[in-house]
Amino acid sequence: MTGYQLSLPLDYEVYIPENDSVRLLSHIIERMDLNELYSAYSSLGRKPATKPDNFFKIMVYAYMEERYSTRKIEESCRRDINFMWLLSGDEAPDHTTISRFRKDRLGELMEGLYYQFVKKLAEVGEVKFEDGFLDGTKIEANANRYSFVWKKAVEKNELKMHLKIAGIADEINKLYLTGFTVPEKDAGPEIDAMLFFLKDKKKEEGVAFVYGSGKKKSNLQKLTEALEEFKIRQEGYETHKDILGERNSYSKTDNDATFMRMKDDHMLNGQLKPGYNVQLFVENEYITGVELFHNSNDIPVLIPLLKNMHTHLGLYYKNLCTDSGYESEENYAFLIEKNITAYIKPQAYEQWKKKSFKKNIGKRENMVYDEENDEYICYNGQRLKIKNKIKKKSKTGYASEVTVYECENCNGCPYKEKCTKAKGNRQLQVSKEFVAMRETSLENITSEHGKLLRVNRSIQSEGAFGILKQDRNFTRFLTRGIVNVKTEVLLLCLAFNVNKLHAKIQSERTGQYLHIPKNMEEEGKAA
Repeated sequence: MTGYQLSLPLDYEVYIPENDSVRLLSHIIERMDLNELYSAYSSLGRKPATKPDNFFKIMVYAYMEERYSTRKIEESCRRDINFMWLLSGDEAPDHTTISRFRKDRLGELMEGLYYQFVKKLAEVGEVKFEDGFLDGTKIEANANRYSFVWKKAVEKNELKMHLKIAGIADEINKLYLTGFTVPEKDAGPEIDAMLFFLKDKKKEEGVAFVYGSGKKKSNLQKLTEALEEFKIRQEGYETHKDILGERNSYSKTDNDATFMRMKDDHMLNGQLKPGYNVQLFVENEYITGVELFHNSNDIPVLIPLLKNMHTHLGLYYKNLCTDSGYESEENYAFLIEKNITAYIKPQAYEQWKKKSFKKNIGKRENMVYDEENDEYICYNGQRLKIKNKIKKKSKTGYASEVTVYECENCNGCPYKEKCTKAKGNRQLQVSKEFVAMRETSLENITSEHGKLLRVNRSIQSEGAFGILKQDRNFTRFLTRGIVNVKTEVLLLCLAFNVNKLHAKIQSERTGQYLHIPKNMEEEGKAA
């Protein structure tokens, strides 16, 4: 057998094309401020085998290449020339070191590094912070799909247990003429008091507890063992409530994950699965804002997301375009306060177009409003006058004033069955501020610029999720805990932005902020 010698060039660079995305990534990261990343390493002891900047490069590049598993990243560092080039002669890290770097080094720093790149996009003119598009999706957590804890079940079982504890307290009161009472909530202190009393009685009476089959337990032993079991259960319920907080559910495998209804259900029956609500803010096809939430509802997430972006970017967008899932009086008021023009589709916008809605005489929108007298006139000509005004508070504490209108007399009205199901007179509850802000937003979305933004929202924000979940095959998190999960999302979005910038440079599409449909182009030419 004749021997042969495998010869490789000393420099991997000869194998990497000049326009490869890995070169762009290296160029970008070398111009970022990585001092905080370096400071995450101790100055004492030996130096890390892989320099922090090179480690950061291979992590981002791995997500650019759809390699999310630490073992796949380790394999790539040993076999892929692009990864070797990024390492620049450093030792290839193993999967454990990669996992520690993602969790311990990047955990608290990743958000700052991500927004650094967003600012770099602004410096090169790819982002102007003018027209922003917001959308959300639910991504499954790395948790058992059947490890659920429901708030209502916890409250229901705790209530049943409290009734049993109250029964034991009554029995103790009858046997020993005591006065124990069990409160509806937080029965722990009372359980401890009863156990302390029973243990004293055990010593005082010299009762010996017995165990095993065929041995009869005393009433004192039965009461003590029942209370000890209830104490353990009470502590478990308290733990559940602490983890739940304001949520309705959580997973035992990943306590930060909430059970949500996913569109891509594996059993195709609308099953709930543990996941996170991922919110992305998009401009010019780049993801410029990221945030994760436990809440599956989109309404309460808009303000925290915008505030977080302001913290890192130091500004608010001029225009915001979202779908109807974000519409609320609180969100409108916040946008007005921050001088952000709202392009939010009203929740009933699609219904307003239907004939069935226009024929519904009970809807406020189909009644005549007398602005001078501040009254509504129903289909039968009756006037709905102001009855009173009430204050309503949202879960976040936002207070809104609601005006209650009531019809003068609905008795004998031939249209009452079509108008209302109420036994008495027809009432309307109207937030005047919300109605006014909704009308302004409706005018915005029906303007020429509003129509253009709505088209681009579908293309850009929904398109970003399509690329991440379908093209990049990111449908389930690998880590657990909201901090680690957010690090995953930020790495994914940073990789997405680098790929997008590379694609735009190659196709010479840089500086094109909005997609203009052909019909709008033709209308513009005709005008």
